[in-house]
Amino acid sequence: MAQTSGLDRLTLRDDLLGWEAVGRLELPSGYCTGVLIASDLVLTAGHCLFEYGTDTRIDPREITFQAGLRDDQTIAERTGARAVAHPRFDPDGAASAERIRHDVALIQLSQAIPTATAAPFVVTRLAEGDRRVSMVSYGRGRDEALSRQRACRVMQRGQGLFALNCDSEPGSSGAPVFDVTDRRARIVSIISGSADTDRGRVAYGMALPSIVADLRQRLRSGDGVWPAAPTAAPRRLRAGEDSGVGQGGGVRFLRP
Repeated sequence: MAQTSGLDRLTLRDDLLGWEAVGRLELPSGYCTGVLIASDLVLTAGHCLFEYGTDTRIDPREITFQAGLRDDQTIAERTGARAVAHPRFDPDGAASAERIRHDVALIQLSQAIPTATAAPFVVTRLAEGDRRVSMVSYGRGRDEALSRQRACRVMQRGQGLFALNCDSEPGSSGAPVFDVTDRRARIVSIISGSADTDRGRVAYGMALPSIVADLRQRLRSGDGVWPAAPTAAPRRLRAGEDSGVGQGGGVRFLRP
């Protein structure tokens, strides 16, 4: 616990330098924390995209990502366009290791945020033996500006899960946990939730690389993505247009 630092409020523009890609996700009721992993992709907790305690999906077009929000000022602001949550995440299920392990989602923004404005972070695996991490988040009582915890610790890890002593509050769901051993911080987990234990308040997160890779692929393929892409209606032929039936009786399909 001696290796754990307090929270620094990122009030000034200079304080925010390098952390602009972390932002607040404004939901129809409430908010979460999210982080850019591409110019148009926000990583957050899966449960943030469902109405509380149900399996009812929130329309991503009703979600706004406010990059670097501090005291009503944002670096950039975008609405969502599409979203995908991990298919093994159970939004209305009981708290469990399995639920935390898959509590991950991606939101594709309606318009990319230039990397010169907010540089996305890389998702990576936390090396074995690394215990010190950092977290940047919003949360109850500190929802008007980002707070950075420069140092917190991985208390336990295993089977794709992390238990951390990072300062997590309601609203910190989706907050990125960083490995800061290199010059540029890299995301190694996001916050799923927290609980009071006999060791104090413990936050829980998950290993990310394989899950994020899977969600990126699903966005590309459309598998499990909402809202679904509209199905193109068959195009009506104009008068005199080739019907697609050749003289030999074979059929030539028209592009919709």
